[in-house]
Amino acid sequence: MASSSETSSQPERPVRPNLAFRQLRGRRSPAEFAALVRRAAREIGERVSCDARYIGRVEAGEIRCPNYAYERVFLHMFPGRTLTDLGFASRSSVRGRAARAAGDGPRTLAMGETPGAYEPYDTQDGLSDPQDRPYDPLDPYGSDEPYPNDHLNHEESDVLRRAFMTGSGATVAAATLGPLALGTDAAAAARPPRRAGTPEAAALEEAVRRIRVLDDRHGADGLYRRAAAPLRAAYALLDAGATRQTTADRLHSGAGELAISVGWLAHDSGRFDDARSHYAEALATARMTGDAGLEAHAFCNTAFLARDAGRPREAVRAAQAAQRAARPLGSPRLMSLLALREAGGWAGLADRAGCEQALVRAQTFFERGHSDADPEWMTFYGEAELEGLEAQCWSTLGDWRRAARHARRAADLQDPHFTRNIALYTAELADDLARGGRPDEAAQAAMRVLDLLDQVQSSRIQTMLAGTARVLLPHRRASGVSQFLDRHAALPRAGRV
Repeated sequence: MASSSETSSQPERPVRPNLAFRQLRGRRSPAEFAALVRRAAREIGERVSCDARYIGRVEAGEIRCPNYAYERVFLHMFPGRTLTDLGFASRSSVRGRAARAAGDGPRTLAMGETPGAYEPYDTQDGLSDPQDRPYDPLDPYGSDEPYPNDHLNHEESDVLRRAFMTGSGATVAAATLGPLALGTDAAAAARPPRRAGTPEAAALEEAVRRIRVLDDRHGADGLYRRAAAPLRAAYALLDAGATRQTTADRLHSGAGELAISVGWLAHDSGRFDDARSHYAEALATARMTGDAGLEAHAFCNTAFLARDAGRPREAVRAAQAAQRAARPLGSPRLMSLLALREAGGWAGLADRAGCEQALVRAQTFFERGHSDADPEWMTFYGEAELEGLEAQCWSTLGDWRRAARHARRAADLQDPHFTRNIALYTAELADDLARGGRPDEAAQAAMRVLDLLDQVQSSRIQTMLAGTARVLLPHRRASGVSQFLDRHAALPRAGRV
């Protein structure tokens, strides 16, 4: 592995913006264009996890040539054009495997890896076909699991590995940053840590994305313990320092976002004290570096946690602090979500007027649409989430009929990729129907949640389902209720609360 002096002295490849691709995006925001890319991929049977950040990297020229999956999607979207027409470099002009083999030193193996078990590939420059790669459980060509943001360059793929665990019949994958020279053996501990460069910063950012995608599909319970490893690695990188100030800024932002992601996994799996600690760590990082976006995100999650932990006044204050931090960022969608966080706090205080005012603000901001200022982490926030969070507010206020109406809309609108949220909204619907005196409909919705539990591990959803079961106990004779109660009672103990 190169020393810090060697890393800082290596010339970086000049980056030229891809103006042709930017022109093709037109007036759409990066997030909206990314949604079109994902839709086009589904049309031809490809599986890519394109997001606003990927579009930004393409337009900035960081991705000189897409991998083969993205190439097929782009050529499908713009028939009759070549990659060169889309502003990309030709494959012959970018560095390939032969050049890498001749010019680069041997790759450091990941902990527990055997020589030859894994060959790095360059997906940013598109130099190897997916058919050439070994089977990888996170590879969209080899399993049902999407490979989030499969646009990494060869340096990033060198430092990113996956650790796997099995639970409740579903294989859950979690990202690690093990190969970042952060081994636990005595020899590694004795070595001075390497100063971080661009590859490490990119690896950290990608770990955040992977954790988020896996949580969207599987929920938090199976991921939380595994996700702690990359967080430790991230803060070790911060302690080691960086080769450039821009890299240091990326590391701080990435570490803060990772702390929030790990905090959310703790939050969703019922570990509220751990979540509070992680959110506080992210907030401290944001304050230290003056990162308003990270500060708004940390306060946003703190407000959500406070609401769930039964501290509604703290939820209101945290949401208001988040709005103060976010206001200069220029993202109406972010302000919409933060208004919903405030509404949840007012609902917990039984302040219906305050809740309704915050809900109106949330809807007004939402209707302004996407903008380039929308944070990357907000890809989950669409009309379905808006409806789902409003349903929670009305449920807290005891307006079961209105809550059920919004919960049903949320479940119907949710993108199939967000399996966890579909289960969450449907569980909310089941509980609202049960408490609103419609036990037969509640049982039907609850059965749909049970069907998803082999894919989703979330203590939040399990707790909601257990509460619904208790409400439905006196209605065992209603259509479908007995079947639901028996099936719920037969769940493994880990699936009940």
